Amino acid sequence: MSYPIEPGDIVTVTITGIQPYGAFAVLPDHTSGLIHISEISDRFVADVHNFVDVGDEVKVKVLDIDQQTHQAKLSLKAIHRHKRRYRRTASFKRSPIAETPKGFAPLKEQLPRWIKRGITKEEDI
Repeated sequence: MSYPIEPGDIVTVTITGIQPYGAFAVLPDHTSGLIHISEISDRFVADVHNFVDVGDEVKVKVLDIDQQTHQAKLSLKAIHRHKRRYRRTASFKRSPIAETPKGFAPLKEQLPRWIKRGITKEEDI
């Protein structure tokens, strides 16, 4: 990239470090930046490692550049909105829910008891 990087630009960065609060990256112009944990995903981020690893090359949006330190604030979620970025998924598959022959009958039978219990707060009415 031969032109100066500015806020609003979309660039490919290389992840250089990961901390509990975000991921550090090097930009194409060799400046550094931080993808804060709040800018990783629209979803809850328990562990940054679930989204990026050191050495990954990812596209980010440049949110801001500190003119004194020349460090960039970066956003991964601005590029990948509404896309799932989870890398590690559960190793099991859910089985489909099968309706029993009785259907909702057991719930229908229990509902009056549950309502009465909720109102009176007694165990065995």
